[in-house]
Amino acid sequence: MAPEAEEEMNEKNPRPLDEDDIALLKTYGLGPYSTSIKKVEKEIKEMAKKVNDLCGIKESDTGLAAPSQWDLVSDKQMMQEEQPLQVARCTKIINQNSEDAKYVINVKQIAKFVVGLGDKVSPTDIEEGMRVGVDRNKYQIQIPLPPKIDPSVTMMTVEEKPDVTYNDVGGCKEQIEKMREVVELPMLHPEKFVKLGIDPPKGVLCYGPPGTGKTLLARAVANRTDACFIRVIGSELVQKYVGEGARMVRELFQMARSKKACIVFFDEVDAIGGARFDDGVGGDNEVQRTMLEIVNQLDGFDARGNIKVLMATNRPDTLDPALLRPGRLDRKVEFGLPDLESRTQIFKIHTRTMNCERDIRFELLARLCPNSTGADIRSVCTEAGMYAIRARRKTVTEKDFLDAVNKVIKGYQKFSATPKYMVYN
Repeated sequence: MAPEAEEEMNEKNPRPLDEDDIALLKTYGLGPYSTSIKKVEKEIKEMAKKVNDLCGIKESDTGLAAPSQWDLVSDKQMMQEEQPLQVARCTKIINQNSEDAKYVINVKQIAKFVVGLGDKVSPTDIEEGMRVGVDRNKYQIQIPLPPKIDPSVTMMTVEEKPDVTYNDVGGCKEQIEKMREVVELPMLHPEKFVKLGIDPPKGVLCYGPPGTGKTLLARAVANRTDACFIRVIGSELVQKYVGEGARMVRELFQMARSKKACIVFFDEVDAIGGARFDDGVGGDNEVQRTMLEIVNQLDGFDARGNIKVLMATNRPDTLDPALLRPGRLDRKVEFGLPDLESRTQIFKIHTRTMNCERDIRFELLARLCPNSTGADIRSVCTEAGMYAIRARRKTVTEKDFLDAVNKVIKGYQKFSATPKYMVYN
């Protein structure tokens, strides 16, 4: 082979580097090809990062342009020039699936219009009966709006979980079990009800003398469950104008249906759930309308969804039969007066955080408080603490508890509501 041809062939297929060649390259600071390429790539990345830092580009999910390209003055001017939108309701959609769909909107106190969509809205965003924002010139739909719910109704949602647990509810083992069956079991194990082919109970009425732990147990349920918890006091739904209370109830259940799972707790339900009667003056008509709306929402034409309803009252005899029927309130849980063992347990719960002497005979104290409620026992513990403070002691003695029992249980007997309630049993 000619030497020129051999040289040309070597250029096309260079021989592999041997150890001597690599050593020579290292002497002059040149490593193998891969090392050199990696080094150059690293340098390019570093330079690109420096350029980005100087330009002000940050890696973010917002998709904003670099701050150097922002024009805040013109943006501000454009926002000021933008016209405010009017609130309307989309009552009907014409040719919904076609491209030239039209929307019938009702602008309150003005008129009805057939309009199109704005540039920023897609047809899938708009549904019949929805509130929408429309511009003032062509009345085109510019933005879908959330349903209108009164702020006073939104405020009823319990955001922070109460610090009461089931362990803080003394002497109500049976009641806690019944409540958990209704509230927790359908949420945690719905498949059990599906297999049996029954609907889980949807409503519970807690009734019993004042101070037996009805509201306390509801607070423990709110602490335990991850569902949205809405607390309503009966008197909040009694409004001045005709139809206002019923509207609040509707919005309350509308808000509850929008949640994945919801518990609505009506405290002191006898304020609005009283039996219907005609006094000839019509003074109670508005309260009755509110109660009828609750009855309708509990088990009316629309499905209630995954909403559990708890109600508490100390006057179950005054409630309307329509409210109490199964299907609306499936379970009635009575909170009776605690027995000896329960009273001892309640004493231990309330003295858990107190600085007491050792070997206090709680069972003896419980025996000295016959027909007492949990609230009475709590008052005894507080009063015992007051005796200790008065004597400038740092611990509460058994004598303080005995004095407190004499004062609260014996002395305040005439204020107790328990005997009045026991008439209805």
